[in-house]
Amino acid sequence: MQVERRPTLVIVGPPGAGKTTVGRVLARRLGVGFTDADALIEQRTGTAIADIFLADGEDAFRALEREVVAEALGATRGVLALGGGAVLAAETRELLRAHRVVHLTVGLADGLRRTGMSTARPLLAGVNPRATFKALLDARAPLYAEVATVAVDTNRRSANQVARAVLEALGELPASAPEDPVDPDDPLDRPTPHESATLPDPSLRP
Repeated sequence: MQVERRPTLVIVGPPGAGKTTVGRVLARRLGVGFTDADALIEQRTGTAIADIFLADGEDAFRALEREVVAEALGATRGVLALGGGAVLAAETRELLRAHRVVHLTVGLADGLRRTGMSTARPLLAGVNPRATFKALLDARAPLYAEVATVAVDTNRRSANQVARAVLEALGELPASAPEDPVDPDDPLDRPTPHESATLPDPSLRP
């Protein structure tokens, strides 16, 4: 009998929530693979996400995103991080009902610090990025809540702290488990302390 392959966890949330970084930490702790839906799109097209937006427009990108996410939800095993706007599609939200979904939340201040209004995030570019980001958070919050199995706050938390909170919320780690040791030299143990700080990429660790 063929066993259906499903992601262990799906990570959703707005830009700056740390979906990719925390997803990689979770995958390492759970001993499973990690997949990033945006990376799959870039691999398929050979084009950066921002360039797809500029060349083809958001509608074309969202259509491609729906297709790639549907394939990933059916074929991926491990931890899967979705792009911030993937939940805009009703088809995607329906597919997510069959999976455990972690919603990483982030406030306006921390979200702005982490994204730095990068040109790699085309929806956040504009004359008033703060207002744009707030409108994005307000519009998408109900959609993230709709699909979420659990929600975990990332504000002023390190990637390791967020990953531990996710595992506790999902019952993968008892709340009574000893606290993880904090290494001041490990970027994954540092919260975002200033305007230019971003959640680090654990793939850079040895």
